Amino acid sequence: MKSGLLTYAFAANLAVPLALATAITRRALDTAALANQYFGNDSPWYKDRIPFFTCSDTSIQDVYYYRWKVFRAHQRDLGERGYVSTEFLDDVGWQLEPWATLNDATGFHIGEGRWLRDRRFADDYIRHMYNGGNDRHFTDYTADSVWGPYLVDGDAESMTVHLNAMIDLYNQWNDSFDTEKGLYWREPLADATEYTISSIDASCGQDGFTGGYAFRPSINSYMWANAVAINKIATLAGQGDVATDFQQRADTLKERFQADIWNTTLEHFIDRYQRDTDCVKYWEPIRGRELVGLVPWMFSMPDNNSTYNPAWKNLLDSDKLKGPNGMRTNEPSYEYYMRQYRYDQPTGLRECQWNGPVWPYQTTQVLLGMANLLDTYDQNIVTKADFVGELRRYTNIHSLNGGLNIQEDYEPDKAGPIVGLPRSHHYFHSGYNDLIISGLVGIRPRADSVIEVNPMVPEGSDISSFRIQDVPYHGHSVAVQWDASGSGFQIEVDGAVVASSPSLGRLTADISSATAPIITRRIAKSIQLVRGDFPKGSASSGNDTERIHDAIDGRIWFFPELPNGWDSDASDAGSEQWYAIDFANGTQVNSAELAFFVDGENYALPKDYSIQQFDGTNWVDVWGDRPQLVANGVTAIEGNAVTTSRIRVAFTQPAGKKTRLVEFKLY
Repeated sequence: MKSGLLTYAFAANLAVPLALATAITRRALDTAALANQYFGNDSPWYKDRIPFFTCSDTSIQDVYYYRWKVFRAHQRDLGERGYVSTEFLDDVGWQLEPWATLNDATGFHIGEGRWLRDRRFADDYIRHMYNGGNDRHFTDYTADSVWGPYLVDGDAESMTVHLNAMIDLYNQWNDSFDTEKGLYWREPLADATEYTISSIDASCGQDGFTGGYAFRPSINSYMWANAVAINKIATLAGQGDVATDFQQRADTLKERFQADIWNTTLEHFIDRYQRDTDCVKYWEPIRGRELVGLVPWMFSMPDNNSTYNPAWKNLLDSDKLKGPNGMRTNEPSYEYYMRQYRYDQPTGLRECQWNGPVWPYQTTQVLLGMANLLDTYDQNIVTKADFVGELRRYTNIHSLNGGLNIQEDYEPDKAGPIVGLPRSHHYFHSGYNDLIISGLVGIRPRADSVIEVNPMVPEGSDISSFRIQDVPYHGHSVAVQWDASGSGFQIEVDGAVVASSPSLGRLTADISSATAPIITRRIAKSIQLVRGDFPKGSASSGNDTERIHDAIDGRIWFFPELPNGWDSDASDAGSEQWYAIDFANGTQVNSAELAFFVDGENYALPKDYSIQQFDGTNWVDVWGDRPQLVANGVTAIEGNAVTTSRIRVAFTQPAGKKTRLVEFKLY
């Protein structure tokens, strides 16, 4: 099937209640072909998990599937603790050990994961964040993010179980609350945005990596959104006193925020300084607009009126926040716009700054806010054409060196990434597929028994067709389709058309609430979280301890830019190689997974292999029925349960080639 084309048979356009809807004959997307096209040998991971999507704009379609690869690559298996989403593919010095998590992009990770049919990834990650995984290293809006999966799956219990932890975490932020002003403050670095106007100007223009403590639009809108979410979750849990408390907190915070963070001269939400330096004074406003001033709309926080909506004019102005290559984080009129202060010492390459560069992080936030603005606000400033235009510019920056590779930040006034360090490849610090599903396609998830779809595609757009299917929603499987030249616009639930229209626009239909899919948790026993602890890896060659650890660290990705796994040594002749896991004590296992990286040049797939256990004297084969190995995918081996303290994979390596074992898992 050619990418982006729609060929279906449809019933007449009818808007009917779900109870009366009848199944129609159609040729749905060839999901197996799409999975093979985009994921190759790793397609089994995706086939029963992701919603499948085609679009007449094939660039959007390509990036959609690429972003599921990014999501999959950043799922780290922690064993008994479950899965978490990482921000960087590999370890960085400021992550939370031993899990390699950071909390600033948690909202994006959960926002993407809520659309998977396999609920485990989002649910495990939420459990992690509310059980010691959130050290408040950065600001975040995790409680609001947890409300998001509930709107999709309707599973209240998996959310309300965290209510006490949510309240405790919220109250910890009292250390950043000014009781006199009624507002939250944060250092920009701890807001995940170093080198902002406040931090640069607080240093008198000399630096800006640290300092610049300010009452910011970001943290205050995050805390408002978290309070609103806790109010709703407490209501579901039957805790009326808690619900009332947090509604009052939200109302008071919003009142102070709109009164004091809104700048009438700049017509924008901007920072106010929280402390004096030689160059700035407490409570003074910063001297320019930043993109962060639009973030409150991500949560539909600002009132729907002509006072605040004009802030969006600044995003449409090429002299202000609209750069040729994307959304500027501040304006060219700022004295220190794009001045580079910080460099990576080992390489001399430019480091992260927020004084103008395009950041996918904030681009995602603002696009989510723009979708809210277009969906529920009364304004004529921003149009759906603007949304599509910005989405396409965001789509385009994913391209790098002939492929797709999302980086940390980008030039605002010309093409290309800025940082480009080894850590930067395939960076999961933003969202995309949530923008497609809830924005472009327009599935607006709700807590009631209604499905609502309002695509952000304008009439007459050159996006002439799209279809998304296998979307989980309230225990059902949903599809949404648009075909400008044929069937028009329609919503399907469990294979039946429940609403349709000849043109694009808001559609709603009643939908019953069915039980959300059960989460199954298979626990890997082979994960080494702490280097030097059991289980331990060892190998026949290539004895780099860090690479040996990589093969049992719970991470699987096949991107070539950043090596992942244990590498054997090459030899002129074929050789026998092995990788072993030592549990220290007898451990029962009954299955394994092997992931090998192959590049067609230096790294080859083993010719044959066996799984062996150590019987105290010799290595002996187990699980004789072994499937053929696959390259750049996962080979699953099932067998009878064995109890062993040491187990290995042994294999024959082709002459002149290396073997890269990405991950060896045992269950």
